[in-house]
Amino acid sequence: MRLYMPAPSMMTMSDPDLPPEELSPRRRRLQFRAWHRGTKETDLMVGAFVARHIATFTEAELDDLEQVLELLDVDLADWLSGRRPIPAEVASPMLARMAEECAGRAAGATPEIRAGLGLDPA
Repeated sequence: MRLYMPAPSMMTMSDPDLPPEELSPRRRRLQFRAWHRGTKETDLMVGAFVARHIATFTEAELDDLEQVLELLDVDLADWLSGRRPIPAEVASPMLARMAEECAGRAAGATPEIRAGLGLDPA
């Protein structure tokens, strides 16, 4: 019988030189929430975005991120993938930034996978 061996965590994608334990408890909590949304599609889009930027967000941006993470998973997936426009009542600079980054191909892929696809310089 083969035991399941999970892949290395994508939660540590933020800054390869910054171990996760070096992030503040608030940043670690937000990063965890971003990777555990409920659907894999949204986990990948939101989690990868947060992992890339969590170490550099200001306190105000962290507040904005908390508001985005309160939104329903199915709505976030539709807005970030471009299937539906972001309604004015939930529009924010953080959500717009996420949507812009997620609009590209393989938005939730690791840097290694994106480089392999020729989407980012190696």
